[in-house]
Amino acid sequence: MPGIADADPALAPDLATLDAAVAGCRACPRLVAWREEVAATKRAAFRDQTYWGRPVPGFGATDARLLIVGLAPAAHGANRTGRMFTGDRSGDVLYAALHAVGLASQPTSVAIGDGLELFGTRITAPVRCAPPANKPTPAERDRCRPWLARELALLRDTVRAVVVLGGFGWQALLPVLATPDPASGHPGWVVPTPRPAFGHAAHVTLSPVSGADTASLELFGCYHVSQQNTFTGRLTPAMLEDVLASAATAAGLETRPRRGDPG
Repeated sequence: MPGIADADPALAPDLATLDAAVAGCRACPRLVAWREEVAATKRAAFRDQTYWGRPVPGFGATDARLLIVGLAPAAHGANRTGRMFTGDRSGDVLYAALHAVGLASQPTSVAIGDGLELFGTRITAPVRCAPPANKPTPAERDRCRPWLARELALLRDTVRAVVVLGGFGWQALLPVLATPDPASGHPGWVVPTPRPAFGHAAHVTLSPVSGADTASLELFGCYHVSQQNTFTGRLTPAMLEDVLASAATAAGLETRPRRGDPG
């Protein structure tokens, strides 16, 4: 395999290799500069901590039946801790909901090594570096796409459902779903034309391309767990839990009864 900084995602034979390789990526100069500046200057509350300051790999089960796709690492969250949705308020909401429906071992995600385990679930993002103002450019999204494509390819035998948090992730993921993996591991699914529109609780069943032995994929939309959405009530914990529970059921995962459920 090439040196880790210029690794080709298509050559990664497994998720562990892919995760190690993505952490060395320096393909986007603006994002490299920003993530490293943040890691050097830090936030006052974390001034005694060493920031990760690199691209953030996916996190969770290597045989996941459910994939959760976000946007990009937060500057003082995953860019600090090195784990998706860890160490910020968005992650607080997401992992509390995952725990509530039985997909996580605990309701909090503070740091690598805190004991958190995901059950049948993996979390990833279409952009792996923290972007200024949480806004990656289209070129940065497209340059990062091969990492997500190979990650999905390596999950092809087990993944049965995907939850996309936000419209950016939805638009970034659809081309990946429809395109064969460069290593011929992922045959692609049939994405309808016109492409399905993003919306909270949107649900689309994607069939595999003709002749592929891959199962159908259940695609779910959910508002992003950003503070803008959760503080204003646009996305409530109950709304998030409902989507996660529906997706988990579609993926064949057991869920925990929640408050208010019958029985």
